[in-house]
Amino acid sequence: MLIDSHAHIDLPNFDKDREQVFTRARQGGVRVVVNIGLDVKSSRASLEMAKNYDDVFSTVGFHPHEAAKLGEDDLKALAELAQDEKVVAVGEIGLDFYRNLSPRRSQEEAFKKQLNLAVELGLPVVVHCRQAHREVFNILSDWVRATLSAGRLRRGVIHCFSGDIELAQRYIEIGFYISLAGSVTYPSAGELLRVAREIPLDRLLLETDAPFLAPQAYRGKRNEPAYVALIAEKVAQVRGVPREVVAEAAAKNTISLFRLPIS
Repeated sequence: MLIDSHAHIDLPNFDKDREQVFTRARQGGVRVVVNIGLDVKSSRASLEMAKNYDDVFSTVGFHPHEAAKLGEDDLKALAELAQDEKVVAVGEIGLDFYRNLSPRRSQEEAFKKQLNLAVELGLPVVVHCRQAHREVFNILSDWVRATLSAGRLRRGVIHCFSGDIELAQRYIEIGFYISLAGSVTYPSAGELLRVAREIPLDRLLLETDAPFLAPQAYRGKRNEPAYVALIAEKVAQVRGVPREVVAEAAAKNTISLFRLPIS
């Protein structure tokens, strides 16, 4: 079984062939796609799409690029959307200090507010981190310590992980999963290959981040959920195990984290 734990199939990139994209994914062995919200509009579109497909689930959240726009009404809207059974997490949330499309202070405030929302909802989080490793880890560490007593803390996953093995291990120690994307297949993968080889299989998720970050075989083209098989294959190669071992482990972890109603 393969699961794409992070995609954006609601985006306009797929308007012309969305049905075919899902068909190709199923034909390639992809059992489930988790579609990720980027703001209220995107989260609503993601949920509506998930309602139309039994094998698609949704998250709701404000991406750090949109953080400056996040208001109290938006938080209420996300909370309302999250009442639907097809919503399995709060995300994509976090920090992006590479593009800085929202001021850093706004990003940090939006991140913390949505972490608190996740605790209120009893949902895990899907975390974006780009060139903000220290800040994201510190915020998540503080959040875990402060909210463990709440009893509903579900932690989450570091999406499209781009750090080194030491950072991966630190995230795992505070209860997070590590998700690997198409970047692990690139010639420049470097330290990511060590991460793919050494992290415990019971902490691994796989994702495409479609339409972004297509694996090396399709680099420069639109990514799609069917290509998660290539990511599983690369991880299996560096670990020296059959692809099925990696795919099944990552699928099991995704089902557990998001409490997906599948066996």
